[in-house]
Amino acid sequence: MRLRTEEFRPRAGRYAFRVVQPRPALRHTTLNDPIRDWGYLVGDHDGLSRLAGLFSFAAYSPHTVVHVPLRQSIPRDHPQGVPVDLVLAHQTLGLRPSVWPALRRGLTHGVPRTVRTDERRTACHGAAWEELWEQRWDRLQPAVHARTLFLFGARDTFAAASLRIGEAAGFGPLGRRAAQGHDVLSSSLTTLLPLSRGPRTELDVGFQAYPPLAHFTRPGRSARRRRPTAASP
Repeated sequence: MRLRTEEFRPRAGRYAFRVVQPRPALRHTTLNDPIRDWGYLVGDHDGLSRLAGLFSFAAYSPHTVVHVPLRQSIPRDHPQGVPVDLVLAHQTLGLRPSVWPALRRGLTHGVPRTVRTDERRTACHGAAWEELWEQRWDRLQPAVHARTLFLFGARDTFAAASLRIGEAAGFGPLGRRAAQGHDVLSSSLTTLLPLSRGPRTELDVGFQAYPPLAHFTRPGRSARRRRPTAASP
């Protein structure tokens, strides 16, 4: 997959990072704070597909911060929780959430880039994590600061998350309620998050076609087929 991005080199004191954002923005994808409430990531096919690609890119870019602005996305009909942005970073990078507000202010004058992902490699490493997920210690570590959800991980955890979001992009449109514009719960990242004996952080993934629905055709149905009108038998 080829992804259009914008690259920044912000500094915050003695800290400097390479930050990549998707371009154009994922306008029809939203995320609410999973720490304060039930976390729900929901988007259309384009948004979820590109987000899966961004997770794949993050998996093999240990020196890069992936920033996905989602707070300004078009809100859903029934928003839940506090909307947040998303940041993906390797744990070894040493990014502290407290530094992020200063880095975010430096996200100006970006340079257009095109990055590529390897779906076969992502599938291989993601499947390896899924095979022994109950025994894996390397999990996505969530944190919320400055209206941003940080997911700190490693190669295999980001690859596994990419596969799950890709599944939501592919199977979500098949949901019975998708054609009516309702969100369809399609996948979850909860088991990628740390295990807990008590209440644990939940982060589910849903599909929702953006309105108006004239553009949306469920997979398997011809796009040229005329939709029946109210007067049709």
